[in-house]
Amino acid sequence: MRWRRSRGKSRIPHLDLGVVDGLDGSFQPTVQMKYVDAGDLYLSWRWEHAPDEPRLLYFERSDVAEVLTELTEALPTPLPGESIERALTRSLTEGPLTDPERETALLGRLTRAFLPDYLGAELQTLVERGIRPRLRIQPSPSTGQVPWEALPVDEGVRLVEHLDVATLPPATVRHSPERRISPWDPAGPVVAALDPRVPGSAAHPQLGSVLGPVGEDSPLRAMVAGLGDRLRPAGPAEQAFRRSGLTRDVLEPLLADAARFLYVGHVTTADHGLDARLHLGCGPETTGRAAPVGGHRPLTAADLVLGHRPADPRPWRMPNRVALVACESGGEVRFAEPTGLVAAAIHAGAEYVVSTRWTLPTDAGVRRFAATAEADTSVIGDAVVAVDAAGDAPDPVVALNDWQRAKVARWRETGAVAHSPVVWGAFTTTHG
Repeated sequence: MRWRRSRGKSRIPHLDLGVVDGLDGSFQPTVQMKYVDAGDLYLSWRWEHAPDEPRLLYFERSDVAEVLTELTEALPTPLPGESIERALTRSLTEGPLTDPERETALLGRLTRAFLPDYLGAELQTLVERGIRPRLRIQPSPSTGQVPWEALPVDEGVRLVEHLDVATLPPATVRHSPERRISPWDPAGPVVAALDPRVPGSAAHPQLGSVLGPVGEDSPLRAMVAGLGDRLRPAGPAEQAFRRSGLTRDVLEPLLADAARFLYVGHVTTADHGLDARLHLGCGPETTGRAAPVGGHRPLTAADLVLGHRPADPRPWRMPNRVALVACESGGEVRFAEPTGLVAAAIHAGAEYVVSTRWTLPTDAGVRRFAATAEADTSVIGDAVVAVDAAGDAPDPVVALNDWQRAKVARWRETGAVAHSPVVWGAFTTTHG
C-alpha cells in the first residue's frame, strides 16, 4: 500500500505512529475523521482506542476548491438552473465518471487533496499487518459529495479495498438525549416502500417510476419473495412495486415495530435539511409540514422528528436499520445544519442508515446518456438488492462495502458503465 501524497498542512510536530504500533488485530481499530469548513478546510481525526491523541490538519481553500468543482461538474446532480437531461448528458456523456482512466485521475486528485499522508502512514501500518481498520467520516458541507470509498490510495486500489468505510453522524444527532436506538431483530418485519406511486405524478414526470417494469425474472422480484412473511405491508411479491395508497398513515405504525425500512423512490431537498422530502402515496388531504405539490403532500424530515399530525405532534419511531435508495437522500451533509432525513431517522431510533450523496441515474437514464451502455445495462436494481442484503447482515457497513469492493473489481476488469462509481460511489452507510 503506497499512500498518495496529500496537500494538507499539519499541526502535528512530528510523525508518531505509536497510536497504532502496538495493535495486533485482536479488535478492529476505528478512526474518526471530521472535516470542518471555516474559511479554509480543517480536519481532525482520532482513533477510538486512543481518544486523548487527536490529530489536526488544515487545507487552504485555494488548494481544494478546484478539485471540488471538478467533482461537482462530474456528478449527475443538476447544477443550479440545469435540467436533469442536461445534467445526465454532462455527467454520463461528457464527464469522467464513466471512463476508467479519467475517473481514476479525478478521484486520485481527491485523494491527494483530502487524505493526509500522516493518516495514510497510520493506516498503512495496520494494513501491512493484515488488519482492516474502520474509517468513520463526518464530512463538511463542501466535502459532502466526496465518494470516500472509491478514492484510489495505491495503483489500482481503492480505499474501500483496504478499509471498512462509514459515515459518522454529528455528535448532536447521535448523542441526542431523546434518542433511543431501536433493537435489532434479524427475523423482524421489513417495511418496504418500493417505487411507490405518487399521486399526481402524471403531471410531474420527475416523480414517476424509478425502477421501471419489474419482470417475473427480475432479481428485485426474487428479493421481495425472499422476505416471505417478514414483508410489510404484507402481500405477494408482484404487488410490492408501484403500490398506490402507501401513505404516511400506513407506514408510521408499521415502522414502529419493524426491524428494517427499505425505501426506493424519490427524495427532494429544499432550502434547509428539515425540509428534505420523501415522496409517498399521500394525497393533498394528508396532514404534514410541507405544502401539497400537485396531487400529493411530501413527507419531510420535520414530519419524522416532530410528527405529521398538528393536533397530535408525536415523533415517529424508526427501526434499527433504514435504507433510502433515492436521489441525494443523504444530501443534508451539504447544509450548515445537517438535519435531514438521515439525521431524522437516527434521531428516531435508527442505528444504520444507507443513503446517497448525489442524484442516481435510472437504468433508462444510463442507457440513454452513457455512450458505452448496452441495451440491457441495469444499475439501480443491482444496487437495491445489495442494499437490502446489507440491511440483514450482521454488520451493514461491511456488507455494503463488500458490494462496493466487488464493483471496484468489475470496474477494473471491464470498464463497463454498469460498474462505474457513478452509482455505487453514491452510497454510504451512516452508523451512529
